Amino acid sequence: MNYARFLTATSTARKPSAIRVWTEILNRAPKSVISLATGSPNPNTFPFKTAVITTKHGQTIQFDEEIMKRALQYSQSAGIPELLSWLKQLQVKLHNPPTVHYPSSQGQMDICVTAGSQDGLCKVFEMIINHGDNILLNEPVYSGTLQALLPLGCNIINVPSDGYGIIPDSLKEVLSRWKPEDSKDPQKNTPKFLYTVPNGNNPTGNSLTSSRKKEIYELARKYDFLIIEDDPYYFLQFNKPWIPTFLSMDSDGRVIRADSFSKVLSSGLRIGFITGPKPLIERIVLHTQVSTLHTSTFTQLLVSQLLHQWGEEGFLAHVDMVIDFYRNQKDALLAAADKWLSGLAEWHAPTAGMFLWVKVKGINDVKKLIEEKAIKREILMVPGSDFYVDSSVPSPFFRASFSLASPEQMDVAFQRLAQLIKESL
Repeated sequence: MNYARFLTATSTARKPSAIRVWTEILNRAPKSVISLATGSPNPNTFPFKTAVITTKHGQTIQFDEEIMKRALQYSQSAGIPELLSWLKQLQVKLHNPPTVHYPSSQGQMDICVTAGSQDGLCKVFEMIINHGDNILLNEPVYSGTLQALLPLGCNIINVPSDGYGIIPDSLKEVLSRWKPEDSKDPQKNTPKFLYTVPNGNNPTGNSLTSSRKKEIYELARKYDFLIIEDDPYYFLQFNKPWIPTFLSMDSDGRVIRADSFSKVLSSGLRIGFITGPKPLIERIVLHTQVSTLHTSTFTQLLVSQLLHQWGEEGFLAHVDMVIDFYRNQKDALLAAADKWLSGLAEWHAPTAGMFLWVKVKGINDVKKLIEEKAIKREILMVPGSDFYVDSSVPSPFFRASFSLASPEQMDVAFQRLAQLIKESL
């Protein structure tokens, strides 16, 4: 893989921050070393001394005075070592990427911790996208992704999808305007990457099948583009076995995968991780060195201690419990939809995630219904137009989340919505 051709001039120009390098040397140094190098503040001046965090199962995570001093201090930009090593083992267990033992220059799997996966994805986009570059994605798409991409001035090419995600034949048709060898000519402007949320796509709730992923990966090889696998709902798949990931079939080192703990541990702790070929992960870390410096040391230590207490089996047992909760929530929302919206709307049961994508019959654009009338009836949903590049195009769809409301509240919400739809027809 020629990774240099994917990088922007800005990313290519990034060099290690000297102060960050010295901080990392200090973090690895024995206690006997006398440091007059870094500008790390003296932790004895901080007001926090100790902490004990109790988990739901009665276990405790203890920060004594020494650990607290470390938790409140600067740390490595890629992530603290013990968390990184745990995450690497998890990725090998879950995905077993072919690139694990590749030479570093040839796309060896690497990983870095980011302040939530959105932070990592923004850095990935800024690493790759020049103004005018072509990129591929499938609408409807998470609005946060759109607002990260649009200011970068790229040409967003939509690849049609259905209830099983991106349609490989449609991707072939989109790519047919180029020849495979055009990727070697910068003037041809072949697509740099395909971005997709493969499991429980936000907002549609659908998931890419394994066979489709294999076809898409082969097209990526043929036309030499990267795949950005944004998978925040990987741990919220309702059916087992879980669908194999793009990372698990990445024999070339062309997949950049974004994972998140937001849905299973905490959204407020802001811990995500990016897995991908070492030459590209290194570029993300260089960006982190001059932006956030690193993800919060405190939250990294908290999560790391929890994961080490649990072990991989304990973590996956917790994930199963979370899945059970959201499966019940999904079933409750589907029951409410069947009860109140039958004949008024249509939908498909989501395979993962926390959203139901609903098409209202007989109303070309539900924007006013959702943004004005529904709010007056004290029900909140998101109009479908928010998930498209051109949000001004009328959409009969809306997105309903089943993460927070109780089954009783879901029932009331759809009862009110059904009345509104009838009044609007």
